[in-house]
Amino acid sequence: MSRLTRDSSRKRSGARAEFLWKKSLAQRLQLHKNSFDLIVGRKLFGKIDISFARHIFIAAFAILLASCAAPRDTEHHIVVSVHDQKLALLQKGALVATYPISTSKFGLSDRPGSYGTPLGELEIANKIGDGAPAGTVFKDRHRTGEIVGVNAPGRDPIVTRIIWLRGKEARNANAFGRDIYIHGTPEERNIGRPASYGCIRMRSVDIINLYSQVGPGAEVSIINPSLASVIPELGAKATQMAESNHALGVIR
Repeated sequence: MSRLTRDSSRKRSGARAEFLWKKSLAQRLQLHKNSFDLIVGRKLFGKIDISFARHIFIAAFAILLASCAAPRDTEHHIVVSVHDQKLALLQKGALVATYPISTSKFGLSDRPGSYGTPLGELEIANKIGDGAPAGTVFKDRHRTGEIVGVNAPGRDPIVTRIIWLRGKEARNANAFGRDIYIHGTPEERNIGRPASYGCIRMRSVDIINLYSQVGPGAEVSIINPSLASVIPELGAKATQMAESNHALGVIR
């Protein structure tokens, strides 16, 4: 056998061994076949370089993150009534609590720049503010280090907690990009009437309570009608109250 033939044979053997090593490594990391073809196949006859190692690390890290991801909250459902200026929290369909809120003073809209509150079905995309003291000021979803008191004069920042919403329908598709939140406000004197710039505002004590109970993935419905019209428990309570008031009126 000539030297040229022997050299060619050794190169093919080396390339084959390198391919088998890379394939084994990829299988151990459980890389997707397409990723394997992209990362390994293109480097079949190349040397192991930093770029390849970086791809392997990123893929392994992504798998680790996916395995550690928190499960979606499928138990809770938030219903916001623009009519009532109230928010109801349901757990497995049962009413847990209601809170006074404030929607947009500019009305209902999902158009960018409208400052309106969007209607429809949304979900919790992210939560920001774990452990922050009441009144903690947030700018661009980061703590500024400032804390403001309730009804501080001339101040209207986002405070305490942020529940970031993502739209699930065409009519609220811009909600996430418009930074539509459920969040705390220092202007608690305006809670119970439309006063926001598109978000759903809550008192600090209430947003802390709500925040602690719900997680990413929880359903959020923003509706125009009253809560009693869509939540049977509230409808029954409203009827009982009306009947009691009527009976008291008759007795008097």
